[in-house]
Amino acid sequence: MIRFVRTAAIAPGKLGSALAFAKQISAYLEKQHELKLEVMTPIGGNPHRVAWRAEYANLAVMEQTQAKLMADSKYLELLASGGDNFIAGSLNDSIWRTM
Repeated sequence: MIRFVRTAAIAPGKLGSALAFAKQISAYLEKQHELKLEVMTPIGGNPHRVAWRAEYANLAVMEQTQAKLMADSKYLELLASGGDNFIAGSLNDSIWRTM
């Protein structure tokens, strides 16, 4: 099992709109691509962050899914519409494997 986690720091004054955006992206991917994307916020540390987590059977499935998403113009429009909610350069992606 592969787990993909993307985190982003929320821009000052954008907490509400950033969390709404995070849920909007998650709902879109579940409806259009049957991809369950979990939205998370931290309990400790910097509270102005959000994370998305997805699970894939293996790396090949993850790569295929990512390719489909990059070809989805509506998804790319949604991503662009939410950019001002986050601090530029703060995105961080991690890929984890279940042992």
